[in-house]
Amino acid sequence: MITWKDKREFWIMGAKLADPEAGRLRTGSILVQRGRIEDIVWQREVETDLPVLEADQYLVAPGFIDIHVHLREPGYEEKETIATGTAAAAAGGFTAVACMANTKPAIDDPSVIEYVNKKAEQCANCRVYVIAAVTKGLEGKVINEYHLLKEAGAVALSDDGKHVTNSQVMRSALEYAGMFGLTVIAHCEDAFLVSGSQINESFTSTRLGLKGAPAAAEEIAVSRDIRLAQLTGSRLHVAHVSTAGAVDLVKRAKKKGLPVTAEATPHHLTMDDSLLMDYNTNLKVNPPLRGVDDMKALVAAVRDGTIDCIATDHAPHNEIDKQVEFDQAPPGMIGLQTAFAQLHTELVLCGALDLVELVRCLTVKPAEVLGLPGGRLRAGDAADLVVIDPREEWTFERAMVRSKSINTPLLGKAFTGRVQGVFLEGKWQSAILGERS
Repeated sequence: MITWKDKREFWIMGAKLADPEAGRLRTGSILVQRGRIEDIVWQREVETDLPVLEADQYLVAPGFIDIHVHLREPGYEEKETIATGTAAAAAGGFTAVACMANTKPAIDDPSVIEYVNKKAEQCANCRVYVIAAVTKGLEGKVINEYHLLKEAGAVALSDDGKHVTNSQVMRSALEYAGMFGLTVIAHCEDAFLVSGSQINESFTSTRLGLKGAPAAAEEIAVSRDIRLAQLTGSRLHVAHVSTAGAVDLVKRAKKKGLPVTAEATPHHLTMDDSLLMDYNTNLKVNPPLRGVDDMKALVAAVRDGTIDCIATDHAPHNEIDKQVEFDQAPPGMIGLQTAFAQLHTELVLCGALDLVELVRCLTVKPAEVLGLPGGRLRAGDAADLVVIDPREEWTFERAMVRSKSINTPLLGKAFTGRVQGVFLEGKWQSAILGERS
């Protein structure tokens, strides 16, 4: 555990530095001055009179960036707030998050963006970027005034949680968004095919007696939105890809040179629908957990770059909402605090993914998708850094949860690799201290 008192100038010395741009992992030291990275030297020790954080047992990387989280504020503060959501983010190694628009009211007006930004300035534990709604009230009928939303601070557009089913509305959205350099983030599923569904359509859904969502529902929507991106020339980002067929569609779009990017979640990369045999509502997510072949296709797509980045889709729900019959429970799980440990344990340590590849998908790649600052390890940038002990074995317990909600299937799960904390503009936040009772 790191004990550190903030200093204006100091060295982080002797750490394994993960440089996601260069794709390398090597020993080095970082000089931090007045909240910025002043210098990086590729040696274990440096002669200095400045304070030193001895980090020879740790991995240091750019702070993680999550471009798909639900902070629930305004409107659903019983589930999560900007303060608690960003506390979970910082505890998971994230120094920046982008929050989705399905709040109450929806983030479809500059005044709501201003509210979120003001609250973030007051209480956020990491940087907060705002994703505004594609359509008014998330109803999929009338597009918003994107130029006003961008002026207020929106970094992208999404009706996440709902697919824009009207193709003409989606075409107009892409055309208008393209005029202002905004990316449209699509929640891709045919609403008619998934109506009433609870889990993936498979042997598991038949055995459990639950209506399933076919993979085709996602693939039809992805195909349509890619064609509209081709028609308009505007940037499309496919959220939480979950099927092998959708991976193939994204891969083909990229081979054509279309402005299409995609993300996958930690749970879709490491869990399959066979885990649902005990009706655990904390495993109910949207899109649903798919089959083993889909999961393997997603991991391969991360390796070959078809999937650009990893995003948690952190979706808090309070306990009473999840402690109901499976078909009555809302979909979603929290994931900010466990993302790195889950992926490191399940994918890196078994050789399915390289450590630097994982860091890249959590840093520079999400930054590139939305054109955000950060995610890089270079002099002159803000000293937004994550410090990790890659060898620490630990178990995720309820008392450790920083989110306001605890809807995760990972309580009691053993991991190898633990975030120790983050530096946000050179100021230290421990991930381990301050655990709740």
